[in-house]
Amino acid sequence: MKAFTYQRAASTAQAAEAASKPGARIIAGGTNLLDLMKLQVETPSALIDINHLPLDKIEETPEGGLRVGALVRNSDLAADPRVRQRYGVLSRALLAGASAQLRNKATTGGNLLQRTRCYYFYDVTKPCNKRDPGSGCAALAGFNRIHAVLGASDACIATHPSDMAVAMRALDAKVETSGRDGERRVIPIADFHRLPGKTPEIETSLKPGEIITAVTLPPPPPGIHVYRKVRDRASYAFALVSVAAIVDVSGDRIRSARLAFGGLAHKPWRVTAAEDRLANASAGVTTSDAAADAVLAGARGHGGNDFKIPLTRRTIHAVLAKITRT
Repeated sequence: MKAFTYQRAASTAQAAEAASKPGARIIAGGTNLLDLMKLQVETPSALIDINHLPLDKIEETPEGGLRVGALVRNSDLAADPRVRQRYGVLSRALLAGASAQLRNKATTGGNLLQRTRCYYFYDVTKPCNKRDPGSGCAALAGFNRIHAVLGASDACIATHPSDMAVAMRALDAKVETSGRDGERRVIPIADFHRLPGKTPEIETSLKPGEIITAVTLPPPPPGIHVYRKVRDRASYAFALVSVAAIVDVSGDRIRSARLAFGGLAHKPWRVTAAEDRLANASAGVTTSDAAADAVLAGARGHGGNDFKIPLTRRTIHAVLAKITRT
């Protein structure tokens, strides 16, 4: 680990100003950043500690939703009675991620900003456009079992590792930020994470010095909440495919549906066309197939991850069958 300076931020404005300087990084829980620093994937010259800022509350909004501070720990968010009762898909997604010890440290803002678990990104001896722009993508012809089949590019086929972000995508959450000049923004989570294109090193729509202050959840949508995570082992593993589903069912008909996917792309993946094919349709294999066709339109494997395409289809069938039988 290389030497760095440490600063404890006394205000959001001070944190944003300090973070705008080259080589500076914000640290909260540190569950991802410290690992990357030990491997010298990340070599910040300065760490800005925001743990003492008043960003650790979960509050009701006038619209009937919740405002979650950026420093709310994953374990606290998952256990909050309002989240468990009204946003079950989010609570389930959080509990599916990492270990209890990590959830006790990891924060809401940090979870959104965690970086890919691509083997080649973590290995500084291998080419990686995300870590070293222009060096190439070793995963394209390498061991790519966990990699993207949707929204990827020739520059990068990494996936985003967050479970929480997938559930928030299904809920249409919004990310609140504050910049060094005091500018405040509200970014729909659909626009927060970026696809790799030719610049996979640019992972979010945050500006230099801009930090996350909260995530707002709108009023909960009607329906049954399910989070299904398919992985190589039952715990402490990232998703091969995950689905955050909110489906409103009446009898044998689906009134409305929201489906967001993890493990498939560089960002949480949601396809409106798939939800449209489910809306006001009879539950069954034909309807599930139509939704899966829409989700997987343009999907492309790279050898080791070809299995993700049929696996996604089976997972969609399983989730919708479970919900419509409930």
